[in-house]
Amino acid sequence: MTQDIAARVSAEELGRFMREALRRCDVDETAAEAVARALLTASRMGTDSHGLRLLPHYIRALQGGRIQARPAMRFTRRLPATGYLDAGDGLGHPAGYQAIERAIEMAEETGMGAVAVGNSSHFGAAGCYALEAARRGYMGMAFCTADALVNLHDGTNAFHGTNPIAFAAPVAAGQPYLVDMATSSIPWNRVQQYRAIDRTLPSNVVVDDRGGLTTDPHTAASLLPLGGADFGFKGAALAGMVEVLSASLSGMLHGFRLLPMLGEDMHTPRGIGHFFLVMNPGAFVEREVYERAIAAYLEDLRAQPAVEGREVLAPGDREWRCQAQRDAEGIPLDSANVAAYRQLAEALDVEPLPLT
Repeated sequence: MTQDIAARVSAEELGRFMREALRRCDVDETAAEAVARALLTASRMGTDSHGLRLLPHYIRALQGGRIQARPAMRFTRRLPATGYLDAGDGLGHPAGYQAIERAIEMAEETGMGAVAVGNSSHFGAAGCYALEAARRGYMGMAFCTADALVNLHDGTNAFHGTNPIAFAAPVAAGQPYLVDMATSSIPWNRVQQYRAIDRTLPSNVVVDDRGGLTTDPHTAASLLPLGGADFGFKGAALAGMVEVLSASLSGMLHGFRLLPMLGEDMHTPRGIGHFFLVMNPGAFVEREVYERAIAAYLEDLRAQPAVEGREVLAPGDREWRCQAQRDAEGIPLDSANVAAYRQLAEALDVEPLPLT
């Protein structure tokens, strides 16, 4: 997405700032690295709503006690290919990376591995964890519950969360195939971002408190499911699938009963549930067979004709291009981000970002 650019910063400096800010909140080195890694992954690929913009919120939640800085995470392997991770009300990012690591270990042994995570918190972009599996040669999937921000199809109020679905698959001669999508029309963080910079939203993605369509981020009360007003039954069904996998298998509350992420209560843990699935392609066919098949699929896909002035892209192509550009030019910050990071630097006594 395009944005109003007030400044740019290198990924290295942004990561340094994130780790230092988290350490000021008594977060240990491993967890701070996991958070910075996830947020940088998202922002380098252009998803700032789930990247750099989230750090101030995590700091408030840590300072308020909603998120435990040093939780006692406990993993239990229940069957050869399944496990449960209690995240101890800590940051969702180290929980997500540990869960996907455990699932990879089981997939290496048994062909597949699945881990349900309970007592967690917001974990950023789901694609970070699916991507970790693909980087290691496995197919990965990640799902997560979220508080109610999305109307049911033909419903009058929010019921599901944005409930992301992420899938990544390894590609031998290139970047992974990557799908990372909310089951809502857009993420709620996008509304917050547009509200902060006073920018008009696209049509048919949000409604006001009377259920009427609006493009004003200041009057947006809830999101429409993927498919909008006419075909939102598809997005609502996908969101329900995510609820079952993430909340029911982890024993956590579903989104309608969760405390709001952006509410006033920064003391009470929210109890978020995640679900991760990893598959070893070599457990189904010879590895070479898989690699030839996905390469042929992507070659055919990218060769398809496009409408005038456009280009056919595979899932992930846009993100890899954005990542290359931002690695070369720096990660852009809008005016609201610049102000938020300056306030954090002063409040936490962290060296400010060197902005250009």
